[in-house]
Amino acid sequence: MSEAIIAIKGIIRNFSLGNETVHVLKGIDLTINKGEYVALMGPSGSGKSTLMNILGCLDTPTAGNYFLNGKDVSRLSDNELAEIRNKEIGFVFQTFNLMPRTTALDNVALPMVYAGHNKTDRNERATEVLNEVGLGDRMDHEPNQLSGGQRQRVAVGRALVNKPSIILADEPTGNLDSKTSVEIMSLFDAIHAKGNTVILVTHEEDIAAHAHRVIRLRDGVIETDIRSK
Repeated sequence: MSEAIIAIKGIIRNFSLGNETVHVLKGIDLTINKGEYVALMGPSGSGKSTLMNILGCLDTPTAGNYFLNGKDVSRLSDNELAEIRNKEIGFVFQTFNLMPRTTALDNVALPMVYAGHNKTDRNERATEVLNEVGLGDRMDHEPNQLSGGQRQRVAVGRALVNKPSIILADEPTGNLDSKTSVEIMSLFDAIHAKGNTVILVTHEEDIAAHAHRVIRLRDGVIETDIRSK
C-alpha cells in the first residue's frame, strides 16, 4: 500500500470580489501518494493555480482539510506555513525567480540559509545538487550569464537542495524553447526516477505526457483523474 503524501478533503476556496463571492474551488478531494508523478491541467480559470497554491502552502483553503505527510496544514499560521514550505516543498516556477547578481551556487543554497544550515554544509550540498542538474561548471555564474535552460536548472537545483517531500513545478517550460523544454523535462523524469514526488502544473499536453497521472480541473472541480503508468 502506497503512503499518501497529500490528502485533501472537501477543499473549498472562495475569493471576495467587491460584493461578490467567487467560488474557485468547489469541494476538491484528492490523494497523491509518495513517489507519484502528477500533472495538473485545466483551462484558464479552472482553479488549477489556486489548487497549486494550496498544495504548495502558499494559500489556505476557505473550508476543508489538507494533510501533508499526515499533518493538517489547512489552518496553520503564515509563519508555520513558511517553515513547512521550506522543509517539505521544492518550487520551480515558469519565470525561474532567481536572485540577480547572485551566483548559481548561492541561489541554490538559499533555502538552506532559511533552514539554518552553516555555510560549509550549504556550499557542499549546493555543489552536489548543481552537479546533479548538470551545471557543475557554471556554479560561479550569475543568472544573466546563463541561458534560459541553465537558469531553470539552477531553479530545479534550488528546489531539490533541502531534500523536500514534493517538487511542485508551475509551467516549468513556459519560457523555454522546445529543445530546452525536452532537456528540462528529462531532468524532471530523472528526479522522479530517484523517488521524488513530482507535481507539474501545465497547459501543454506534451509536458503532461511525462507524468504518470493526469488530473484535469474544470470550473473548480476535478473533471478527470487518469493514471497512465
